[in-house]
Amino acid sequence: MENNNIRSNQAIYRIMEQLLEVDRLEDALSGALTAIVDILDSEAGAIWMLDPKTDRLHPVFHIGPADITNVSVENGVGTEGLVTKTGKPIMLTDCEGDPRFSGTLFDDQGLKAKSLICVPLNNMREVIGCVEIINKKDGRSYDASELDLCEKMASLAAITIDEKGLSTDFEGEQKRVIIKLENIIKEFPSGEGVSRVLKGINLEIYENEFVVVLGESGCGKSTMMNIIGGMDFPTDGKLTIEGKDFSRPTDAELTEYRRNYVGFVFQSYNLMPNLTALENIDFIAEISKDPMKSEDALQKVGLLDKGGNFPAQMSGGQQQRVSIARALVKQPRVILADEPTAALDFQTGQEVLRVFEDIVKTNGTTVLMITHNAEIAKMANRVIKLRGGRVSSIKTNMHPLTADEISW
Repeated sequence: MENNNIRSNQAIYRIMEQLLEVDRLEDALSGALTAIVDILDSEAGAIWMLDPKTDRLHPVFHIGPADITNVSVENGVGTEGLVTKTGKPIMLTDCEGDPRFSGTLFDDQGLKAKSLICVPLNNMREVIGCVEIINKKDGRSYDASELDLCEKMASLAAITIDEKGLSTDFEGEQKRVIIKLENIIKEFPSGEGVSRVLKGINLEIYENEFVVVLGESGCGKSTMMNIIGGMDFPTDGKLTIEGKDFSRPTDAELTEYRRNYVGFVFQSYNLMPNLTALENIDFIAEISKDPMKSEDALQKVGLLDKGGNFPAQMSGGQQQRVSIARALVKQPRVILADEPTAALDFQTGQEVLRVFEDIVKTNGTTVLMITHNAEIAKMANRVIKLRGGRVSSIKTNMHPLTADEISW
């Protein structure tokens, strides 16, 4: 009993650190959920918030291999809705054999719930959502002490939400899926065997969103980006573009996709040194189906006056902005950016981020950016973390910051 009390106190202290010492509400909540999932050694977890206008629950942060960002549940329906509707916690030690279990949203996304804890977020006046934890990794069921720990965590989270203020408008949250990855696996030859870099990626990318992908080196970020960009192909799984299976495109489909649908921005600017800024952009415009004017693309990145300059005559930040204009000129649906600010100082990096921010806002383009810089993640609509070749968590930024509001 004494060991359990010590463990519980240590866990609560760790959760309090996340909730009370982190300024941004979404960062505080995601840190607390990460802590409780880690402490309980669980496969998945989610924080659901109730939209009182529609009486539906939306996930603002979730951990695990299933992407539930674009789903919601009616208050009173399913485990999540039942807990929020009644304000009473539920602990199921055997989901399949329990008559109270009517499924979770994770079930619909390929993660079968075996045992779970779901507790209400109650700020003493009303229930505003719930916290859900699913499946211990060792296969054991949850117990009463773990339910108690989750309830304490939820109470602290509700207090934090009350103190920091939650003003989230969930209207329009259902976005159109333009790219979908289903159980994407990628293997490479390694010695006499194979190395599996992607181990089952499940992810949806939506129209007109800014997505940041984080993760340690070797976790599969660039491999996933290459598959989305048509520069590599999955070993197994399904890649869907605009509802069409794109796992094994023909050469003609691939050429069309690269030329017109997707734009690329890399850490190294990859400009042709013997061409001016404008000529670098013209080169791409000439092979695109419906490009904007090259001058308009340069103006979009604030470099119209540098159109006659060669890359060697421009700073690193200016060269990167030219590479963004080169990607933008084809008017792509998606721009893939791999560490676009890594080689830049803060001031020039911020200039580049302002350009991406404007592209999403005014062009309706989706930007998918890989970065090691966690500060940039504060600008994103969603932050996707990869770990060991899998999606480990997805956070929705309720109030993304602007490029001018971040620093590193």
